[in-house]
Amino acid sequence: MLVTKYNPYSGLSDVKRGFEVLNSIMNNLDLSRDESVIASFLPAVNTREGEDAYYIELDLPGIKKEDIEITTEDNILTISGERKLKEEVKEEDYYKVESRYGKFSRSFTLPEKVNIEDIHAESKEGVLEVVIPKLKEEDKKPKKIEIK
Repeated sequence: MLVTKYNPYSGLSDVKRGFEVLNSIMNNLDLSRDESVIASFLPAVNTREGEDAYYIELDLPGIKKEDIEITTEDNILTISGERKLKEEVKEEDYYKVESRYGKFSRSFTLPEKVNIEDIHAESKEGVLEVVIPKLKEEDKKPKKIEIK
């Protein structure tokens, strides 16, 4: 039989761990009240690969194309923008205003063999489609450069 010394404080570590779990849950609930979380959103994204290009589709309902910016830097494509929606209803017996504001930014690492110069985008019915053309076979072949 193994003899162990009784420690009256040994159960406190379990209590401490329980409080840590409770604190983490409460901290997550507090994030929902944080203004920066409310004022930002993350649009849904679909990506797919076609034979000649890669496609990125973002759901951006109610966002004007003037409020969207698409940039490339260091082989990273970044799509960012701002949502400014204000819905106002005036009736005889009530007045209702609903405003939704927020910024978003999504970044994508581009594959190596894409034609960055010919990337184009189109916004239609709240869906932004970005087309990233692949390099063609003739662009991939080594080229001889003439010395002048």
